[in-house]
Amino acid sequence: MRKSLLAITLGLAATSALAAGEHGGSHSSTPDAEIDRTIQVEAGDMWFDPETLGITAGETVRFKVVNTGNLKHEFVIGDAAAQEAHREMMQAMGDSGHGDGHDGHGGHDMAEGARGGAMPAVTIAPGDTAELVWTAPADVESLVYACNIPGHYESGMAGEIQLGK
Repeated sequence: MRKSLLAITLGLAATSALAAGEHGGSHSSTPDAEIDRTIQVEAGDMWFDPETLGITAGETVRFKVVNTGNLKHEFVIGDAAAQEAHREMMQAMGDSGHGDGHDGHGGHDMAEGARGGAMPAVTIAPGDTAELVWTAPADVESLVYACNIPGHYESGMAGEIQLGK
C-alpha cells in the first residue's frame, strides 16, 4: 500500500509540475483571458464568505481570495468527487507537505475536476491575498470551492458555485 501511494504521488508530482500552474500566488486556468468580473472571497479560520456564488457558464472570473484568518488556507475549485479525492490525498500526506515550496501543494497533483484537467487552486498564507482567474464550464450545473487542508473542509471551509446559462 505504501509503495502504491508513493508511486502515485511521484507520478502525480511530475504531472503537477507541468499542469498545475502557480498555486502560491496568481493562477490562471485561462491565460490572457478577458476578465468578465472580479469576485472577492474571504477565507477565515474554517469558513469562506460568501458561501454560495452564482456564475454564468462561460464567464471568466478573477477571484481575489483574502485570508483574514490565522492559518494557511487553499481555495480549490472542482466537482465534489475531485474535491474528495484531493482531500483524501491531503489527509494521507498530512499538512507536512503542504506549502513546502512545490507550488503550494507539496508537489502533488490537483485531482481532476469536471471535464478533466487539474483543478484551479491557490494557497493563501495568513494575512495574504491570492488571485485565481477561471472560466466557468458550460457542461455542469454546480461546482464546489473548498480548502482541503486536513480538518478545514470538515470544519466548514467549502462553498458552492451555481452555474447558470
